Parts: sequence; C-alpha cells; structure tokens
Amino acid sequence: QVQLVESGGGLVQPGGSLRLSCAASGSIFSINAMGWYRQAPGKERELVATITSGSTNYAASVKGRFTISRDNAKNTVYLQMNSLKPEDTAVYYCNADIVTADYGLGYPTYYGMDYWGKGALVTVSS
Repeated sequence: QVQLVESGGGLVQPGGSLRLSCAASGSIFSINAMGWYRQAPGKERELVATITSGSTNYAASVKGRFTISRDNAKNTVYLQMNSLKPEDTAVYYCNADIVTADYGLGYPTYYGMDYWGKGALVTVSS
C-alpha cells in the first residue's frame, strides 16, 4: 500500500510564500515522475508542475514564481511558491508515478501505478 501525504498548506497574504511537501511511503520500489496539481473552486484540476530525474515542467501561470524539487532519499517532492496571488487559491494535490514490489509469490512482482494525495488547501487572501 502506498500513501502520499501533503503538508504545508495554509493562509497567506498576496505576495507571500508557502512551501508544500509531499512524502510517499509504503512498498515503493521506485518513483518516476512526481508532480503537483491544483483545483480551484468551480474549476477543473490543472497541472502546476512536474519533475522527473532529469527535468522540470511548469504551467505558464506559475513559471518564475514556483519551484518544484524532490529528495529521492526521502521519497519527497516539494513545491516552493513565491509571489502568491489570489488566483493561486486552490487545493493542491501531489501526484506520483510509483512502482511497487510484491514478494507474495516468493519472487518480486512489479506494478506501476499513479498515486494521489488527499490535497492541501492554499488560500491567498488579505
């Protein structure tokens, strides 16, 4: 069983900063891409940023203000959010493409799957 747990959300004034963290735990063999998505009230979920072993990708609306990073030793991905705007208000979800190993048959069987966290609320308001 794999879990993604986000932390670091909260209320911040416009122009302020927040740092989100997402830790993956469980029977993890390897993690490929990790990323952050967000969903504002009344809107669809949208990509914020993704990171693989060699590259990062950002939505145009956050480029230059947000930075995604990861600590592979801790199976953790971070999102540093600077110069926050009211339109950044949303629930932020962590996503990870994870390979797990099952040893129930006496030999490892590998499964790849997309996992989501439960979300962290970020509110930007004065």
